[in-house]
Amino acid sequence: MARIIGGPARYIQGKNELQNLGKYASKFGKNAYLLISKNGKERFGKIIDESMKSVGAKVVYEIFNGECSNAEIERVKAAFEKNASDYIVAVGGGKILDTAKAVGDYLSKPVVIVPTIASTDAPCSALSVIYSDDGVFEKYLFTKESPNIVLMDSAIISKAPARLLVSGMGDALATYFEALSAYNSPATASNCFGGKITKSALALAKLCYETLLESGHSAKLAVERGVCTQAVEDIIEANTYLSGIGFESGGLAAAHSVHNGLTAIAETHKFYHGEKVAFGTITQLVLENAESDLIDEVIYFCKLVGLPTTFADLGVKEIDPKQLCEVAKIACSPGEPINSLYYPVTPEDVYAALLAADALGKNFECC
Repeated sequence: MARIIGGPARYIQGKNELQNLGKYASKFGKNAYLLISKNGKERFGKIIDESMKSVGAKVVYEIFNGECSNAEIERVKAAFEKNASDYIVAVGGGKILDTAKAVGDYLSKPVVIVPTIASTDAPCSALSVIYSDDGVFEKYLFTKESPNIVLMDSAIISKAPARLLVSGMGDALATYFEALSAYNSPATASNCFGGKITKSALALAKLCYETLLESGHSAKLAVERGVCTQAVEDIIEANTYLSGIGFESGGLAAAHSVHNGLTAIAETHKFYHGEKVAFGTITQLVLENAESDLIDEVIYFCKLVGLPTTFADLGVKEIDPKQLCEVAKIACSPGEPINSLYYPVTPEDVYAALLAADALGKNFECC
């Protein structure tokens, strides 16, 4: 099996970079089709219009209907074709970005991704999560290409709620440990491109973890005050690019499978993806019998920035053994990345690790 690494053709990050959208995207043509929310257009429309006008480009706005569903994708695709646009731009959160990636993939058109938050590592990926019109998960769509441009305006992102940036740290926290598991599983594990992990991808995943430890707390404090510091810039890069390349080219493992299992508990539904992944990371380290100093380091980081380390932190006040068995069963379902670990894992193993992770979080003495 070949070693494969992938990512966006161009990653751009900096303060007020949305003003340069037209300059960066003009190489794809003069007719842009822009998917955005109503609120997003009110906030950013003037900046986008001026940017496009500066390069003699035209932009057609499409207001997103709120769900990345097959119906919405088809609606946007039809409108794109009717306008004979050259490329699609998505400005906003995850579902807007995923819809644009799907439309670009179906029409073989360039895709420009402009996230307004840094809460997950999805923007750089060749992947869209498809839901029903009612918001129920249906499938993953693996696109043929990664986005052509990912543009991160750190001035905008730093004004978003701090919890979103912290959630992105939780998603990024798993990157190195999952990639390392895949790297140590040469016989079975593959990354999202169907290849083996490269040393470059593993190095980026490790840098992601190191950046979180170095800058995570400072970045949270800065964003709580609505300012963009170098620490914030570093965490935006870690949450988005380092984690994006790390998970897609490195591979997933137990942390994300535990996240998927936790969705069986209704109380966790109000928590963000990265918040549940953070607890899944602690669970994976327990499964792997990681050194206690490393587990302590991860738990300390989570508590410092405000990521969950116990079931209570995830809204589960009383643990129901039957419910926890279901979480473990889902986590070990066929196709889940936990099955690519370099040792066999059973639902009984996951059940025990979940309880142990919760106990470690409860008993940890933090600053």
